[in-house]
Amino acid sequence: MNRITPEDVGRRVSVRRLLSGPDEPVQYGDVVGDLTGWADGVLTITRRDGSVARVAERTLVAGKVVPPAPARGPAAVPVEALQSAADRAWPAVEYAGLGDWRLRASAGFTRRANSVLVTGSPDRPLPDAVAAAEAWYADRGLPAYFQVVAGSAADRHLAEAGWEAQARAIVQVARLGAVADLLGDPDAGAPGTVELADAPDRSWMARYHKVAAEGPGADAARHVLAGPRGTVFAQLREPGQEVPTAIGRATVDLGGSTMPGPGGLATGLRVVSYTAIEVDPAYRRRGLGRRIMAALTRHALDAGATTALLSVEDDNEPAVRMYAGLGFAEHHRYHYRVRTADTGTH
Repeated sequence: MNRITPEDVGRRVSVRRLLSGPDEPVQYGDVVGDLTGWADGVLTITRRDGSVARVAERTLVAGKVVPPAPARGPAAVPVEALQSAADRAWPAVEYAGLGDWRLRASAGFTRRANSVLVTGSPDRPLPDAVAAAEAWYADRGLPAYFQVVAGSAADRHLAEAGWEAQARAIVQVARLGAVADLLGDPDAGAPGTVELADAPDRSWMARYHKVAAEGPGADAARHVLAGPRGTVFAQLREPGQEVPTAIGRATVDLGGSTMPGPGGLATGLRVVSYTAIEVDPAYRRRGLGRRIMAALTRHALDAGATTALLSVEDDNEPAVRMYAGLGFAEHHRYHYRVRTADTGTH
């Protein structure tokens, strides 16, 4: 007997299905994974290794909700895989390579899109790589920021040279199905509806605090915000208001990064990156941020994502508490290193 319904989307399930045809010996097959979709008579189940099974509802013999899989430790997903996913979710206008390092420039719109993504190794000694990056940014009239994993070799080198650490952030991950369970329906028993769109409109941009809807930097901001495939924008308005009270953004990335799988084989990391979750200060503590997260999470599940990714500045205590309550766990920390007046020119 089937014990699962479309209401179980987002949960981990075990189903048995009929594999054989009407004139063949009876044969069954089992599938265990996150139920990430149920539409048009087809169930979509994403296994722990990232592979996807599509099961016709008419072939179901039995099904049940099962406990979440034992969580892999934070070290199970390489730092580099999450760095790559986050970079694709916030793409710079201009890129250049320095060995494995990625130099990014976007007319000064956000540190992330105007900094060196320090990953792997540069193609030259560390002091020479730092000098080359500084020259590249100087040519563009920008300061050189280095996004470094806290405690890494590059971080230690820059710290010893007197570079200041800014915008300390915590990278957090979670199993998406578990996040969806905790968030529930974004519009249940609440006024208004969370609206989703493929691009940021003027009202969304009006709420976003990091850039004006028009003027210098707006074009670069739109490139960064709307550039990635699989990106969706959420907003929630009070009746009669043009500017939303809460907004958010999520980018679904299916398989662009890899992580170790069974037997050491690489498997796709099916990740959703959350960014730009903002609530009007006058409307905080009303659950609006959770509603935005819930709508984005439901969208990401429907798109096939299984891992949730976000970063939060470590001094943003309300956000850290909210995400902890949704099952997010710390993966690693990063910050930006920037030369100060006391550091000197080289």
